[in-house]
Amino acid sequence: MSIPFTNPLPIPVLGFCAYSGTGKTTLLKQLIPELNRRGVRLAVIKHAHHNFDVDIPGKDSYEMRKAGAKQMLVASHVRWALMTEDAIDSDPELPHLLKQIEADKVDIVLVEGFKKLELPKIELHRAAHGKPFIHTHDDNIQAIACCDDTQLPSELRRLDINNIAQIADYVSEYIAAWKPCPIDLPMAPTCGCELDNSSTLSVRQGIDRILSYVTPLTATESVELDELESRILASDAISPINVPQHINSAMDGYAFKLNDEPNASYKMVGEVMAGYAYDGTLQAGEAVRIMTGAPLPAGADTVQLRELANEQDGEVRFEGKMSLGQHIRQAGEDIAQGATALAAHTRLHAAEQGLLASLGFGELPVFRRPKVAVFSTGDEVCQPGEPLKANCIFDSNRYTIKSMAKKLGCEVIDLGIIQDSEAALAQALKDGAAQADIVISSGGVSVGDADYIKTVLEQVGQINFWRINMRPGRPLAFGQIDDSLFFGLPGNPVAVMVSFLQFVQPAIRKLAGEQNWAPTMVPAITDKPLRSRTGRTEFTRGIYHLAANGKLHVTTSGAQGSGMLSSMVKGNCLIVIGEKDEQLNPGDTVYIQPFADLL
Repeated sequence: MSIPFTNPLPIPVLGFCAYSGTGKTTLLKQLIPELNRRGVRLAVIKHAHHNFDVDIPGKDSYEMRKAGAKQMLVASHVRWALMTEDAIDSDPELPHLLKQIEADKVDIVLVEGFKKLELPKIELHRAAHGKPFIHTHDDNIQAIACCDDTQLPSELRRLDINNIAQIADYVSEYIAAWKPCPIDLPMAPTCGCELDNSSTLSVRQGIDRILSYVTPLTATESVELDELESRILASDAISPINVPQHINSAMDGYAFKLNDEPNASYKMVGEVMAGYAYDGTLQAGEAVRIMTGAPLPAGADTVQLRELANEQDGEVRFEGKMSLGQHIRQAGEDIAQGATALAAHTRLHAAEQGLLASLGFGELPVFRRPKVAVFSTGDEVCQPGEPLKANCIFDSNRYTIKSMAKKLGCEVIDLGIIQDSEAALAQALKDGAAQADIVISSGGVSVGDADYIKTVLEQVGQINFWRINMRPGRPLAFGQIDDSLFFGLPGNPVAVMVSFLQFVQPAIRKLAGEQNWAPTMVPAITDKPLRSRTGRTEFTRGIYHLAANGKLHVTTSGAQGSGMLSSMVKGNCLIVIGEKDEQLNPGDTVYIQPFADLL
């Protein structure tokens, strides 16, 4: 029986497997010095099938360990060793052992034993021993080192078990060709071949289907710098100047032509403030006081810090080591004249606006804002600010949707609350489509309700009604009304926000002209057990924080009802539990979507 294996290290792991007596240890004792000679840094893990002790009875370290120390570290100037008492009923776990390796100090880990694990291996085989092959029931065998008498299938890589140089060549090739496995992110983009015609989709399939209907806007307008927040650049912003414009000083100090003579004295001939220049040319043995950002005088090639200078009687001497060109910023070092400062299809925020301002742009061409029409449905929904009717609720969904759409740079059209009648909904959909690129409703899409949205949309446009394998937010209606896209989101407030984040947000970003956007996924360590159901993506409201160990940890925000907006207020992220996960325990790594992106 094979046992799954995941390499936790950023370096390759290669096993050597064989039946007892084949000579694994003998081969490794010859292979290791050959690889060392070639400059390969190695770590080796050996699986021992018996009780062993590497410490010597009577030594202090042995006595302390036997006295009860779970770990005992002994160190000298040439080596250190950590002995750990970790009695377990089964075999040791290789991923745990690998995590003890200092991966930054080795190029590969060679593993002797653990032949049942699904890790890449070289099989050793000697025909004279009469043992069966391992490769016939282990697809992880990469090559077989064997004797001349061994018969192998032609597709298997054959190595000479007695030719250490050839085996070392193979290990070197394996290191060069190895690539770490891609991170298995929840909702990772697919090749598209997973899409089918069923009405139940994964989150990723839902996103991909929606995006296939989105055509980016092409209309542009010229907008002043102050109004560019969250707009999408329509063409490359080409720098009209060098940044910095001149060769200048990176520090407050003194500029001069470096003299190789130690403890040289320089004559003070002036001062250069930021925004001004030194008119003359510095000669050998001359220096000027210079401020950060001030242009470097002609003739100067070095700047020394003010703190390392001794100025007296019109002369200055410098302390510390100096090198030619130190503390100088070259013209165009940040952005060269004629270079692309910002590429088209970039979303503009404070940093981008500041960069454009530093280049002297007063206005730039951007794509027009997407227009989004929003309405809520249901006779039970009341307008905030008005008296609450019996058996009714205040409308919160319209306000969360409008706020998120505005933050994405959309122009929002509020169609209000639409009563539960086919005629009213049909008119709202037509009005919204006539004015907007996207129409969004909330409520009226749950299976089994007297849901007019689906019926009316089939009359005025095209409808796709999907069940998404996710929680919260399982039902999703998506379709088209003339040239507009339609999203029918669930009625529960949290489900509305989660559905907007996962489905509406990528559609708006693509429509607006933003390219290659993907939601931020950050790894964090869960402090609480998390449960889901295999085949479903779970979005749990969470609170992440930087723990005392310097790592990002996350816990849930409390009760997770899909109608509890307080959980969104208390939380600062969504914990994304992927389709493959059913149970996550404290200490496991999860992925989170920080709210800072949009909320």
